[in-house]
Amino acid sequence: MLKMSMGMEQKLQQKQSMILAPRMIQSMEILQLPILALQERIEQEIIENPILEIQELDPDLPEEQEERENPDSPADTEKELVVDEAHDNVEDFERLLNMGDDFPDAYEERSRPSATRIAEESDRKHDAMANAVSRHESLYDYLDHQLGELELEPTLHAMCERIISGLDSNGYLKGTLEDMLPPTADEELQALAQEALHVVQSLEPPGVGARSLRECLLLQLTPSMPYYEELKTLISGHLEDLRDNRLPAIQRKTGYSLETIQHAWDELRKLNPKPGAEFSEINVRSVTPDLFVDRDENGKYKVRLEDGETPTLRISSYYRKRLLNGNATPEEREFIKRKINAAQWLIESIEQRRSTLTRVAQAIIDHQTRFLEEGPEALEPLKMQQIADKVGVHVTTVSRAVDDKWIQTQRGIYPLKRFFVGGTKSDDGEDVAWDTIRVRLQDLIDREDKHHPYSDDELVKQLKSQGYNVARRTITKYRKKMRIPSSRQRRVWTE
Repeated sequence: MLKMSMGMEQKLQQKQSMILAPRMIQSMEILQLPILALQERIEQEIIENPILEIQELDPDLPEEQEERENPDSPADTEKELVVDEAHDNVEDFERLLNMGDDFPDAYEERSRPSATRIAEESDRKHDAMANAVSRHESLYDYLDHQLGELELEPTLHAMCERIISGLDSNGYLKGTLEDMLPPTADEELQALAQEALHVVQSLEPPGVGARSLRECLLLQLTPSMPYYEELKTLISGHLEDLRDNRLPAIQRKTGYSLETIQHAWDELRKLNPKPGAEFSEINVRSVTPDLFVDRDENGKYKVRLEDGETPTLRISSYYRKRLLNGNATPEEREFIKRKINAAQWLIESIEQRRSTLTRVAQAIIDHQTRFLEEGPEALEPLKMQQIADKVGVHVTTVSRAVDDKWIQTQRGIYPLKRFFVGGTKSDDGEDVAWDTIRVRLQDLIDREDKHHPYSDDELVKQLKSQGYNVARRTITKYRKKMRIPSSRQRRVWTE
């Protein structure tokens, strides 16, 4: 008979766990910031920490000897915790994503802004409002303004407003006209909606208020346009044939010559399939390089960090003396010690960022020197692990170092991530980047006979003759990513 017993017992168990050093948290966070975000972070820290001061550099004065201002802060050997490059601290890097949850005490103080910070934030908001760009005119505003210039009956005007409020960003009416009416709408209300739709479709830009691409294009036609009748025929019944470049099929169905179809198609391409898109506000991101590439007298490329606008920080001498002279109260001493530690950690993190980012970028440039001299075709396959091994850091450090960082080269400004590319092997065993394959592919298509364009199988053979072994599915994938039509769609038809 099986007997069961329940009880409590003590077990001794060994378990390995990694304690995340706060210095590593801040160091990785600072490392990931691009230059403008770093400057904003420094401004914020200066507001929150009275111990921090901007050091005004005087070239006529000798540099002050650095010393550790806080006698009760950790020893110098603990600086190694800023970035432990000797171990794979994967958990540390991942926990940065949940930093606020894991370390609520470390951020509790920042959640209570000081009076000085509140005042400065208020000034910033006031300046931003004073210098704000006027609001971009929307499609609704543009159409509503035109409606106001028409002498419409109030009910018709209200129905027009209802319709333009239902247009999407491209100017199309979402759903059907019946969807905008109540279920109990009578014939009179339905007729009013049809009249309102006709009014909206007569407004600028041409094609607005359409319910399909075909209707949008037809609304843009005018009798004065070249090939007006042919365009109506092509749009009404042959858009799919045009999309697939089946011109002989259109010729058989319409009786038009191939030359006429080609000319009409050229006119059709001048129409706008998305008439409302021009009113969409486009925010072009301003890019500020973090790094620059220069060439020294020996012809070698050298990376320099662009941080001239980043202030140099130091510990306030006033608070340092206040701590050391013994006149401060215990509460003051505790406050000063805590703020000095925070300031010291920030300064060290910024210095660590300079060192890591410069070394990582230099390793990348050393690997991709041919790109600088010959262009994108000369990019060589490169993985982040290769740079991590060369610099002597964890691969996650490289990932954070290159994240959202840009570098100014003689060939333009590029994100650092641009230099990490996959590749394949050539016939002679050399690594070839996929960018090189794409350049070769584009060159072949640019030079092909458009009356007899290369199929994907023929492109594989052409690349093979140049020493590049690429599978057909790869050619098809990259052709589509490059938005290159198929051979049938690229073909130019003649009589």
